[in-house]
Amino acid sequence: MKIQRRMAFHFTYQLIFYALLIVTITLVACILFFQNMTSNEIRRNFPVGVLQQIAQEAHYKGGTIQISPEWEKLIEEKGMWLQVVSAEGAVIYAVNTTPYPALPTSYSIAQLLDIQETRTLGTYAVHTQLNFSFQDPLLYVLGYQNPDLDQLVAWFDAYGQLGIVRSDAVSLLDQRLRETGSYLQVIDPQSHVVQGIGDGAYVQKAYRALDILAIQQSPSNYDTNIVAHRDKLSGITWILYTPHAAGAPLKHPVLETATRGLVWFAGLILLLALPISIWHGYRYGQPLILFAGWFERMRKGQYDQVLTAKDMRKVFRRNGTMRISYRLYKEVIKSFYQMTHQLAQTEKERERLEKAQAEWMSGISHDLRTPLATIQGYGYMLESLPEQWSHEEMRIMGATIREKGDYMLELISDFSLIHQLKQGDSIMKVREIDLVELVRCSVLKYVNDAMMSEYRFHYVGEERPLLIQADETWLVRLMDNLLSNAVKHNPPGVIVTVSVGRMNDKAYIRVIDNGKGMDEETLRHLFNRYYRGTNTEESTEGSGLGMSIAKTIVETHGGEIQIQSKVWQGTKIEILLPC
Repeated sequence: MKIQRRMAFHFTYQLIFYALLIVTITLVACILFFQNMTSNEIRRNFPVGVLQQIAQEAHYKGGTIQISPEWEKLIEEKGMWLQVVSAEGAVIYAVNTTPYPALPTSYSIAQLLDIQETRTLGTYAVHTQLNFSFQDPLLYVLGYQNPDLDQLVAWFDAYGQLGIVRSDAVSLLDQRLRETGSYLQVIDPQSHVVQGIGDGAYVQKAYRALDILAIQQSPSNYDTNIVAHRDKLSGITWILYTPHAAGAPLKHPVLETATRGLVWFAGLILLLALPISIWHGYRYGQPLILFAGWFERMRKGQYDQVLTAKDMRKVFRRNGTMRISYRLYKEVIKSFYQMTHQLAQTEKERERLEKAQAEWMSGISHDLRTPLATIQGYGYMLESLPEQWSHEEMRIMGATIREKGDYMLELISDFSLIHQLKQGDSIMKVREIDLVELVRCSVLKYVNDAMMSEYRFHYVGEERPLLIQADETWLVRLMDNLLSNAVKHNPPGVIVTVSVGRMNDKAYIRVIDNGKGMDEETLRHLFNRYYRGTNTEESTEGSGLGMSIAKTIVETHGGEIQIQSKVWQGTKIEILLPC
């Protein structure tokens, strides 16, 4: 739990750090994107878009307007002026009005209505934005000199007569308009085109009423600039179309400042992240290299060399305490020591098992040699002087030879069976069988055996069938092994109870006896095919492979076998098979 908490803490704060870094970079990217989008929007709607941004970002407190200095700088650079008019008509805030002394300091209702209608104030083109964000409405007035409008008014005064271009001035005006690629359109109060003079390319555009307003509001969306002058006496309007020269996109001054700060901040984070990453890689890479060397030595079986002398100096100080860089992994290092100790023990256990296997094979060889010697001896006796032996002696010799042969055949059969069971499913003939009937018949065979009269068998089973997918031959052999072991290793009078049934989604077989049981050592090695048990008196009874075969049969069917036993308290064997 300690190492879990420590590693969780370490990697959590690192995760937070890198997450903040990623969030910062993402935020910068988003701001850059929105800045570009906002700048394009301002450019498309300039100067209307600028005026809208100023009105949205302005602060009004205590009767005083506050606007970003960046906006003031932009207005001065563009040669514009800005006034903020209160609800009473007074100018309460102004930007760059000093070069234009003719601008009024207050407005009447008539002046405001005229500005709103004509979009002009004297010789200035004017845009207005009414803002209701504060308690009282405020009117933002942005004005600037418009050479095209000044030129149009001058032409109207010079060439106009009753609202239209005089006939004697048409050719001169047409020449001037074509020199600049411009076009003049004269429209009567009923929106009918009275005259069209200049570059004929504009005639094909056939602008509608709303198109003209849209060009005025968003000139960058079109390739044409429009200025208009309406004669109040005649009601006729002159519209001048000039080519639009696309300039560089305007930048949002507030967003630009914020972006610049965030870019510097992100750069600083990246500079700090570089040494931290190097330190991070060194700190967590060194233990991994140490563990890799550890694994390599374990692969070679050098379990006694957990750490080399060089590794020890890296991990521990001279006083024996662990260095700080490795303290995070102290439980891991401790576990490594325990694991290498267990591996060393496992290696010793493997060597012991190999030795036990060799000894058991030697015992099996002895078991085969002993009956063979008996058979061979009797064979020599019968071969040399058969007439000297009586019929009873001949019968005894024949019975002995048969018993020894049966024992050898059983031993060889068990060896063959073990080899077959290693083949797994390839030797099994699985079909649907009734487990209740199979177990009942297996018990009944021992009940009806006259040689088993000294042993008592009880069967407990369900009335209805219990169907499973299994190999009937192998399960019969399994039951024979279990029941014969219960008889072979217990004294007469033992009670063997066999039950079968369903438990959850599995079928179970239980074989319980009240015999002499087994000690822990025998129980631990019961399924070891090289282990015969501690009772040397039974060395010639059976091959010693019965329980190993039983376990293999159960596992081949996808089941499991469990055994509980204590000395003189009997034995319980439980087998679970999938239904």
